[in-house]
Amino acid sequence: MSPSRVLAIIQAGGAGSRMDVLTRERAKPALPVAGVFQLIDFPLSSLSNSGITEVWLSLQFHGASLEEQVANGRPWDLDRTRGGLRLLMPEQGTGTADEEGFATGNADGLFRIRDQIAEADPTVVVVMSADHVYRLDFSELAATHLERGDECTVVTSEIDPAEAGEHAVITVEGDRVVGVDYKPEESDTGTVATEIIAYRPDVLVAVLDELHRELGGDAEEGDSGLGDFGEHLLPRMVARGRTGAVELPGYWRDLGQPHYYLRAHRELLFDDVGLLNDPDWPILTRHTQRGPARMLDGAEVSDSLISSGCVVAGRVERSVLGPGVRVAAGACVSDAVVFADCVIETDAVVSRAIVDKQCRIGEGARVGADNADLDDSDAIALIGKQSTIESGEVVPAGARLEPGSTART
Repeated sequence: MSPSRVLAIIQAGGAGSRMDVLTRERAKPALPVAGVFQLIDFPLSSLSNSGITEVWLSLQFHGASLEEQVANGRPWDLDRTRGGLRLLMPEQGTGTADEEGFATGNADGLFRIRDQIAEADPTVVVVMSADHVYRLDFSELAATHLERGDECTVVTSEIDPAEAGEHAVITVEGDRVVGVDYKPEESDTGTVATEIIAYRPDVLVAVLDELHRELGGDAEEGDSGLGDFGEHLLPRMVARGRTGAVELPGYWRDLGQPHYYLRAHRELLFDDVGLLNDPDWPILTRHTQRGPARMLDGAEVSDSLISSGCVVAGRVERSVLGPGVRVAAGACVSDAVVFADCVIETDAVVSRAIVDKQCRIGEGARVGADNADLDDSDAIALIGKQSTIESGEVVPAGARLEPGSTART
């Protein structure tokens, strides 16, 4: 099978409201990961390493933040005349009311581009979210999909059943999907859809049209009624009886909530989880050139990731510092992720928090709390970009500071 016959569609998603102030002014897939990467780098790198060269990136919210990051596909060798990376923006004036503007779910997003999918006429359409960290050989997925004669092939992962209710829970018998329960209140199983799905293109387009005929009449104007993939599209594909399952080997994490985001980073502190340092499967990104990091006399750094351009004179433990972060003498950063170009001044403390880029934490200020519950998103302090915490101020556990805020008495 020629990889050129595979069309990959990355759905960049909506407002990312669960990440709150961190996604007020950026698309969620533009969030940094491990200091030097962005979420969008992981699906793009897997596609590049798999030899998939026709990639559509569907942008819905703050598309400019992603457009700059993907740089026309250059880091992944996708800036090419034939195929390559194509950005899909919301449009007006190109179709009926329920085919224009912003999508109301990822299945609705597919409905809006179904004619373009049909016109492209690929052998396989692989659709994925941009919210997750993983590696996957998409060429193997496409080959398995074709060899089985599937209409739909769902990539699954095993997670804690207590957290499965935030995903589409999948029932598998052999290699067949026989049931799907979308975001149930409780689940006895941890088998979930990773939001990576291969489709037979003609069936996908036909089912999208079929569902729209059934659901569109009851939907609001501008809405096809299809919602997210787990609500109607995947159950309908499963009901047709030709939906298969492939388990994703290795690491897969959803970083779409603050406590998941911190948890994933804590995992990366101690192990590259088979993901970050494989020369045969590199994670490619658009790098900003910086000088080397500096650990000054008196600095204490343990179990942390320190990016280029950082200057550390204080204490950093179990944390990730993005490029250009400065931690002054006497300051402490623990169990935190600090984005690029932040300044943590003398005797300031940042604990169990996520601090967006270009923030200043003033002398003696406190952000977060060292007893905050790391398994509770509401306990993680979030500081929006370009915010200032004045000297001596206290920002408690679970606080949310909007971008550009100033905390002062």
